[in-house]
Amino acid sequence: MRVLSAHAVAATLAAGLALGPMPAMAGKAFVSNERGNTITVVDTEKWEVITEFFGGNRPRGITMSPDGTKVYVCASDDNLVRVFDAETYEELPSLPSGPDPELFILEPSGTRLYIANEDDNLVTVTDTETRRVLAEVPVGVEPEGMGMSPDAKWVVNTSETTNMAHFISTEDYKIKHNVLVDQRPRYAQYTADGTRLYVSSEIGGTVSVMDIAPDGTPTMIKKLTFEVPGVLPEWLQPVGIKVTADGSRVFVALGPANRVAVVDGQSLEVIDYIIVGQRVWQLDFTPDEKFLLTTNGNSNDITVIDVAGEKAIKSIQVGEQPWGVVTQRNGGS
Repeated sequence: MRVLSAHAVAATLAAGLALGPMPAMAGKAFVSNERGNTITVVDTEKWEVITEFFGGNRPRGITMSPDGTKVYVCASDDNLVRVFDAETYEELPSLPSGPDPELFILEPSGTRLYIANEDDNLVTVTDTETRRVLAEVPVGVEPEGMGMSPDAKWVVNTSETTNMAHFISTEDYKIKHNVLVDQRPRYAQYTADGTRLYVSSEIGGTVSVMDIAPDGTPTMIKKLTFEVPGVLPEWLQPVGIKVTADGSRVFVALGPANRVAVVDGQSLEVIDYIIVGQRVWQLDFTPDEKFLLTTNGNSNDITVIDVAGEKAIKSIQVGEQPWGVVTQRNGGS
């Protein structure tokens, strides 16, 4: 049995995991700084930087174990996934990733990590417990985005040069569907109920919206476009996407437009744009969905967005060229 610290017990209770729904206590956000080669840790109650530690060479994709105790980082120039203790920040044994890992997705059990290898046109499947590669799945040219259906039966990879979303069965690691999207797809995000998928296309300037059948089959239903007065169309470059748990709001990072688009999840219409830092790239909610954090690569900061108010409330300086962000779930250890 794992013994929890007092901090972990308090955080667990606050998250409602032991006593039902309760207000969430302070947690942490981990930000990967691509050029600075560091991970910045931010207190998500005080909105202050706690510390910064070495994250490998060119850290980009970042996620956490389901229990919030480990941080996984795509160290792209090291050709591996670095692993850190979320409480002590000590580096743990790394995971094999294949060459140039950029983004990944961890299945809900925490045992299999699906990694996009940009230079080798592969998705590598790694067992986080045995630290062994289970499979290598050939995909399109320059794979980047990784998404997973809530039931963990499907992994979606987006390939930048092939301009496709590849639907990979997690049962046999075979591609079952290929869907053509617009130029340079970057990110794939399912809704919490698994009935819809959003895929951003950076250069195409669109987000492809697909309905997902019970058997996992995708059907394209719409392409979202963006228009901001005074902003050149070529600056409207969708990258990161996050969807509220109820599916009512879709938030899209628009890169050098320095804005996050707010999309109505029912009508699929853009209803607002939130001004954030420069070159907004990736996004993550706090566990209670009260706040959305954005990484702003050119202003070296993150923006905190009030989700209910749909407005930016704070900027926090982090490391050099922040790329990815993940918030700690379940209190950590």
